[in-house]
Amino acid sequence: MRAVETQEARGSLKWIRRAINECPLRFNEKVASAAGIPTSDPIEWVSPLADDEYAEYRDQDFLDLLDVHLAKTPLNDFWPVRGPQWDALGRTRTGRVVLLEAKANIPEVVSPGTGAGPDSRPLIEKSLTATKEFLGVEPDIVWTGKLYQYTNRLAHLYLLRELNAVDAYLIFTYFTGSEDVNGPRTVAEWKAALTVAKKVLGLPERNRLSKFIAEVFIDVSEIESLA
Repeated sequence: MRAVETQEARGSLKWIRRAINECPLRFNEKVASAAGIPTSDPIEWVSPLADDEYAEYRDQDFLDLLDVHLAKTPLNDFWPVRGPQWDALGRTRTGRVVLLEAKANIPEVVSPGTGAGPDSRPLIEKSLTATKEFLGVEPDIVWTGKLYQYTNRLAHLYLLRELNAVDAYLIFTYFTGSEDVNGPRTVAEWKAALTVAKKVLGLPERNRLSKFIAEVFIDVSEIESLA
């Protein structure tokens, strides 16, 4: 599915668009450094692009855009339709895949729980349970509640990297200084909120995917100065 937002961009939507389209070299430096991706293997962003109406992608379309083929465990065996809609997607020359989620204020992190119906929910719960087991999370900790957006992103990294041997990375980008959405002014504010969120999810600080998950903190003033 390809989605185009017609309303004026605010918060994380605004800043991730500007970072990728107006100052990609500096943004890529931050992402590569946080994720351990060599600068000799630069990231090419495939969404959201100005010449593609800043479209975002989900379901099979996000895999097609990245030219990723899941030969061992297909997406529809792991997750129902209307899965995560990715804020940004990229890949490197050697085939590394980058999945990105962006936030500009703390309330965005506390997403609604899954609204999946009886036909879709069993598959979601099965895949989240498998992801929790792989990451060493206690099975009775709920991953379909208020932090569901975070957990379903982790599950998709598990699908790509562990179940299908795709060289994938999950990047969480946190903007500071986004006054239009009353965002945090400091990295410390973000880190405090994220520490609480991870504790709620029972997520170990070091787990079997932590090497491939990165947090990038960027002040919007950097984007404005470079654009």
